[in-house]
Amino acid sequence: MEVEVKLRLPDAAAHQRLSDALAPRHRRTHLQENLFFDAPSGELAAAFAALRLRFYDADARCVLSLKFRPNLASGVSRVEEVEEDLDPALARACAAEPWRLAAMAQAGSSQIMARVVEEFKLGAKNGSLVCLGGFRNVRAVYEWEEGLVLELDESQFDFGTIYEVECETTEPERTKAMLEGFLSGIGVPFAYSESNKFAVFRAGKLLP
Repeated sequence: MEVEVKLRLPDAAAHQRLSDALAPRHRRTHLQENLFFDAPSGELAAAFAALRLRFYDADARCVLSLKFRPNLASGVSRVEEVEEDLDPALARACAAEPWRLAAMAQAGSSQIMARVVEEFKLGAKNGSLVCLGGFRNVRAVYEWEEGLVLELDESQFDFGTIYEVECETTEPERTKAMLEGFLSGIGVPFAYSESNKFAVFRAGKLLP
């Protein structure tokens, strides 16, 4: 179970102000490309599941992930998630020909795909997979207080851009209070995120 505090920033100016305030604690910035996949009839989405390939920094790394049953309330996100690293060249081949993802289950090279094929009967009832498209994200990573890590996102969709700060934590309410106090103290406006990035992508518009 991944638990994160997610706060939405209203615009590029708020994003820049927070970036400036956190600059001494900056550790790295990732350029991410996110691609999503589903069965042709949308069975994964109907089950509140998301299958994603995430490429990092011009194919320096790729991670395959499966997320189930997301819940986002009052700025706290909880989602079941499993991840596997994939060779970026293989992942690009899968993006171009999504049937290769299901083939990984048959080859025994991916526990995630074995689960997807088993639960959604890919290749039998639903056919193979299709690529839904995706979005790009610029993620700046900062070491913050008490060992916490802040991730400052600029997520670029075809229809606009959203700005968000996230923090994975085992104490979400306490971390949220700390982050709210920090943002208020440096004059950065924010709101609780009401939709995750996949929901925004699927909606085709900038949800709150």
